Amino acid sequence: MYLPALLLFGVFILYPLIKGIQISFTNWDGYSQDYSWVGFEKYARMFHDKNIGTTMKNTLIYGVGSTLLQNLIGLAYALFLDSKIRGKGLARTIVYMPVIISPLIMGYIFYFIFQYDGGAFNDIMLLLGMEPADWLANGSRAVWIITFVNTYQYLGIAMIIYLGGLQSIPKEYYEAAQIDGARWWGRFANVTWPLLAPAITVNVVINLIGGLKLFDVIVALTNGGPGYASQSLSTMMYNLYFARQDAGYAAAMGNVMFLLICVLSLTVLHFLRRKEVRA
Repeated sequence: MYLPALLLFGVFILYPLIKGIQISFTNWDGYSQDYSWVGFEKYARMFHDKNIGTTMKNTLIYGVGSTLLQNLIGLAYALFLDSKIRGKGLARTIVYMPVIISPLIMGYIFYFIFQYDGGAFNDIMLLLGMEPADWLANGSRAVWIITFVNTYQYLGIAMIIYLGGLQSIPKEYYEAAQIDGARWWGRFANVTWPLLAPAITVNVVINLIGGLKLFDVIVALTNGGPGYASQSLSTMMYNLYFARQDAGYAAAMGNVMFLLICVLSLTVLHFLRRKEVRA
């Protein structure tokens, strides 16, 4: 029964991976039939690329920043919506709804909010008598806006996973802690937090992988600009292939991104799994 899944994995995952490694050792432009073997030239080129430092920093901000924000806000939502309040079903639906929207569409929605001419924020500022701002023209600010948009879209997933973790904790533990005189923070620190460890592990690893390979939102909001100021490894790889016709360098960058995601996610997974055992 597993043979069809194994076949699909081989055709759509394993073969492209092997082919990408092969292409990274060539000077292929992505279109022609002819290309030459250049060895590690494309990998060595990364050490001299003046834009790779900014791109790598942005990629880490998208990954780590989105992970922190999605988990903090998602956990806060889960704790609030796990309590006895009216309309929590509707509130959960509203928080989760952005997840079902295409990331590219979500990016364009926020582009019309943050754009300089006719953007919603600038229209509000003009109504209040303030000067409009070019929100996406500053690279550092654009990076954090992209991180915020990615967080807003996917914090619903974190909320759902945390809600599942909260609802799996036996109520007797809270009752025992309350009898022992533990206040809200004591119950959270000694009961909720340790027993949420598996949900934390799942959320952190999923959010980290998603943030490190962020692509659609960046393309919609800034396309990596101004210049390379908000570029990620994903968007830089895309531009190298299609705009600059440098498939060999794009493949090398893709392999480096694959290794980066593997190392960071597996390291975090190992660390959090050990915390689960101790908890």
